[in-house]
Amino acid sequence: MTDVIVVGEPPRTQQSPAGQAAETVRLQPKTETVGPPMILVADQIAEPGIDILREEAQVTVRTGLKPEQLLGIIGDYDALVVRSATKVTKAVFDAARKLQVVGRAGVGVDNIDLDEATRRGVVVVNSASASTFAVAEHTMALLLALARNVPQAMESLERGEWTPSKFMGLELRRKTLGLVGLGRIGTQVARRALGFEMRVIATDPFISREYAESNGVELVPLDRLLAEADFISLHAPLNPQNERMMGDDEFARMKEGAYLVNTARGGLVDEAALRHALDSGRLGGAALDVFATEPPAGCPLIDHPKVVLTPHISASSREAQVEAGTDVARLVLACLRGEHVSGAVNAPLRVSGDIEFIEPYLRLAETLGRALIQLAEARLETVEITYAGELAAHDVTPLTAAAIKGLLTPITEERVNLINARIIARSRGLNVVERKAERPEANYANLITLAVQAGDDRRVLAGTLLQDEPRIVRIDDYWVDVVPSGHVLVTHHTDRPGIIGRVGTLLGEGDVNISSMQVGRRVRRGEAIMIMNLDEPLSRELEQQVAAIPDIRSVKQISL
Repeated sequence: MTDVIVVGEPPRTQQSPAGQAAETVRLQPKTETVGPPMILVADQIAEPGIDILREEAQVTVRTGLKPEQLLGIIGDYDALVVRSATKVTKAVFDAARKLQVVGRAGVGVDNIDLDEATRRGVVVVNSASASTFAVAEHTMALLLALARNVPQAMESLERGEWTPSKFMGLELRRKTLGLVGLGRIGTQVARRALGFEMRVIATDPFISREYAESNGVELVPLDRLLAEADFISLHAPLNPQNERMMGDDEFARMKEGAYLVNTARGGLVDEAALRHALDSGRLGGAALDVFATEPPAGCPLIDHPKVVLTPHISASSREAQVEAGTDVARLVLACLRGEHVSGAVNAPLRVSGDIEFIEPYLRLAETLGRALIQLAEARLETVEITYAGELAAHDVTPLTAAAIKGLLTPITEERVNLINARIIARSRGLNVVERKAERPEANYANLITLAVQAGDDRRVLAGTLLQDEPRIVRIDDYWVDVVPSGHVLVTHHTDRPGIIGRVGTLLGEGDVNISSMQVGRRVRRGEAIMIMNLDEPLSRELEQQVAAIPDIRSVKQISL
């Protein structure tokens, strides 16, 4: 077995099976362009961004185009730059004979058909980091507004009142700020809070302790953060695991009189539970820039006297708009030059070597990463990826990137793809170890094994292709055969009569249908594992009921 330690970006060149040096990942222009490329700017972007585009391309600015007008002219252009107004649909890609890149001046790409872009080999780029500082500063503005009762005092003054004693505030100095998420934005909030002489703690199971400490932040478990923080600011991504992560239980565990700030995603907060915590006096106040439904019609927090609300403006600053325009302009030009682009949202690849053999395993590698990150409970320090069988003779660099993408996508607010996966892993202090073995551990022609290590805790998944479809064939020390799709429930338990029946009964009572099930054990009446494919996910309450069954040691849901 050969070990190769990979931290961050891979070496620039590797020997392909044919013995030729080749770039690991390179974006290639779709067609040769005679003369400077032609770029259509279909939505308004900052003028400095347009100036950058004009340095290397012929630029046409036509905003407010109707869909049929866009279809009529897009065939002449090599690149398209939009914001959120223009919809880049399958019909647009059908009409775009020369299109190589779509640039989105901003973060969201919901207006772009990413699947169709990828199928057509069109790169989609966005200016994801442009709003980082704007959001961090707005978070601090909300913290200060809460601490000093700024909106309430202003409203009182506008009513003709003069009652300064009603608005006694707090100093941020020497208070504890708890950050739920220490990614790009959370880190910038931490740096600003330290300038206010705050103590900053954070919970993020996927950030290394070294990274946190280098930014003056102490990593703590969520329970401790809830108990110690005077102010809690949310900077986590919204996914099935984090939906309504701040609810009745969490508010009950928060320090009495603490404050909550959310500039991340509205779905992270149970708004009805927050209203109850404010009404009961458990929390001192809250500040929200995002809501479960936007506009927030019917939100129970509108007009609450302890709440500061803004209409999703945390990313709206003049500087952020200029940066979004200039960033996307540089990315678009880099794509047109055929350069590596870490800011790509999708990843149409041209990879050296036997891509026909490797390509079917890309989905498997990403699926293993997505499943493993949901099984792991501890902070990630190292991920080991082992390729065994015929795979070991090929350039597996794209597979490693796909596995990292699967690991990181559910737990970071950054968009992860095959191009930037290693860069993001490095920024989070995640060490990646790539191994190759000629013979798989079990009787499979090819096997990909992922293992994550955090302290003494180690979790393992292995997978292969059966009839060209991904299968998970190992979970920790158990060999299984799991179709990795939909909702999967994994329990570790002590092998006792009746365990399977009790779990099935609870799921039936909860109207959750089981499509398939298998169990495995090492020895009779010893440790065992049960895997169920479900038609519906378990509610948090039902999951807790399953975990409370005697002899059930752990319960994990995986959404694939």
